[in-house]
Amino acid sequence: MGWIMPTYDYRCEANGRTVEVRHGMNEEVRDWAALCALAGIEPGDTPGDAEVVRLISGGYVLRHGAGADPAPGCGSESCCGGVCGLD
Repeated sequence: MGWIMPTYDYRCEANGRTVEVRHGMNEEVRDWAALCALAGIEPGDTPGDAEVVRLISGGYVLRHGAGADPAPGCGSESCCGGVCGLD
């Protein structure tokens, strides 16, 4: 059985993007290039050394199966802004 790594949300102020990645608790992500490498995305026009900031976010519990409710507020006016990925 493999290790389960937590997910973290990071925001890049240079391009306004928020990206969710998985990594170990002791790992630090400080710039856009490192974040893109972890997320498997292209950096685009944003400089690789652009600073990223880890956002404070609660743990999300996704329930599966018939009749499961989405996370509270997602897809509604009280949505958290899409960081849960359900916008």
